[in-house]
Amino acid sequence: MTLLRFALAPVFALVLAVPAMAGALSLDQISTYLNGLQTAQADFLQVNADGSTSKGVLYIKRPGRVRFEYTTDKTLVMASGGQVAIFDPKSNQPAEQYPLARTPLNLILAPTVDLGRAKMVVGQESDATTTTIVAQDPEHPEYGTIRLVFSNAPVALKQWIITDDSGAKTAVVLSDLKSGVDLGARLFSLSAELDARKK
Repeated sequence: MTLLRFALAPVFALVLAVPAMAGALSLDQISTYLNGLQTAQADFLQVNADGSTSKGVLYIKRPGRVRFEYTTDKTLVMASGGQVAIFDPKSNQPAEQYPLARTPLNLILAPTVDLGRAKMVVGQESDATTTTIVAQDPEHPEYGTIRLVFSNAPVALKQWIITDDSGAKTAVVLSDLKSGVDLGARLFSLSAELDARKK
């Protein structure tokens, strides 16, 4: 077993080994939950495509804003204003940026989440305690997919796996998720972060 498969095995076991059973959350229920998740904060464990792992704190402010503060190596990933920026503390280069729309994470950060749209959800499974869906951008399936895992009762986002346009998988497992938290605008300001790092 390769390092990548070994590292991802516990995460995939939680996500993939879910037989179809009654009691699954409906797409309407999941959409309602995500639309109600205006702000959130959680600790996360990330399993990267190369098998390495990292930890940090995640902040979400819908629509369109997310911040990953990596405690492992002080990397910062921010999304705001339709852009994603990656700040690498080991690099002297400007932050790498790309459109948020090109990542499947954009699907849950949209102003209105409607998982009932045609060809958006391409897979759904459930067991007694969790519901898993696989979603994609119906207009750009080539951007990849996001596999989202929710607890059924209470409804809560537990983890996701993003498969990008190259087929690489990145898993993020959430813990201690708090919703309705007060998050300042500075956390999601790309311009403020860029200016601060010039000093």
